Amino acid sequence: MSSGRPRTTRRISADRARRIALGAQGFADSTPSGAVGVRLFRRAMKRMNILQLDSVNVVSRSHYLPMFARLGPYDRDKLDHYLYHSGDLYESWAHVASLTWQDLQPSLRFRARDARWGSAQEMEAEHPEYFRAVVDEIAERGPLSIKELSDPGQRTGPWWGRSKGKLALDWLFHTGRLAIRDRDRMFVSSYDLPQNVLRPDVQAQPDPSDFDAIKTLVEVGARSHGIAADFDIADYYRLKVTDARKALTELEAEGVVSRVEVEGWDVPGYLHAEAPNPRAVNARALLSPFDPVVWFRDRGERLFNFHYRIEIYVPEPKRVYGYYVLPFLLDDALVGRVCLKADRKEGVLRVRGSYGEDDIMAVPADRNRAAVELAQALAEMSEWLGLDGVAVADHGELAKPLTAAVNSLG
Repeated sequence: MSSGRPRTTRRISADRARRIALGAQGFADSTPSGAVGVRLFRRAMKRMNILQLDSVNVVSRSHYLPMFARLGPYDRDKLDHYLYHSGDLYESWAHVASLTWQDLQPSLRFRARDARWGSAQEMEAEHPEYFRAVVDEIAERGPLSIKELSDPGQRTGPWWGRSKGKLALDWLFHTGRLAIRDRDRMFVSSYDLPQNVLRPDVQAQPDPSDFDAIKTLVEVGARSHGIAADFDIADYYRLKVTDARKALTELEAEGVVSRVEVEGWDVPGYLHAEAPNPRAVNARALLSPFDPVVWFRDRGERLFNFHYRIEIYVPEPKRVYGYYVLPFLLDDALVGRVCLKADRKEGVLRVRGSYGEDDIMAVPADRNRAAVELAQALAEMSEWLGLDGVAVADHGELAKPLTAAVNSLG
């Protein structure tokens, strides 16, 4: 029987919320002391649960950077083999193009059933025989990329500039009739039949109801965040906020999440029951624009008071910080950002602009520490990328102390 008392809401400080969020993403885990391999890749993925893909290679392919931020230097070929050939993960439209657990594939099937893409659907309606031929060719020959199809078509044709082969492959992938086997160094996808990519136990799972599927994805999103607002959680697997709220209500009743009040937030927070609660976070990491910590910009502002926008598609005269800008995480705060380019021809990691947040720049000791730690992070990244050093341009308020710190490393 209800006591009639109003439910109390736990209050959590802003500092603690940041530590919980970063702990949930793996930034409070122990630093690897030896070679990084499958065990550590799996550990990092169990924290993130999604690894977003992006083709931009100004520094490195984006999916390599979250692992580097959490694990330090590692062999990218080993990561590629784990991601696509371990049977743990598969590529899907989970959070745009990304890798997530094969175990979640049944909960993502509704997305393939509900796929919408006007130009592709129109093309298949007009030329169903071509789509059947693409599937049949892959069934007969094995995994194929667009350039390996017998009839890939011309890129300059209709259908939004894609060739008919690329449009067909992408649509067959979106609707679950093909799967991506892997990607080569140029980021080109090879497509295969789903039964050759997904584990048999995954394929044998029955379809859950749409609500149960969404509830599963919401629980994973809440666990990946540690603490978050409902629209943060909805964004993780790109769900409707209204659907996520219904799932959160049930998860709250089951004790999986609890509603909390976070200092400085104007919306309720949801704390996952298994969220880590580190007393401190001693992190030093450059974050990809597509890292889960920063990919939802509203959350970055709420959690870190860090205003961040990716400016790749902004005309150069209108860019504030640069083309490819990575936030810099130090301990439990985002203290600055750098515009980077891996100049492979000259063999250097170029810092085209370096900027510190106002509270860091206002205190000389904090500014100098941020510059020293950032210089070390850049040196580690340069070595991992196979470059010979770091070159800092005189652009941005952090440039002068960063240049001095880079020079002191020799």
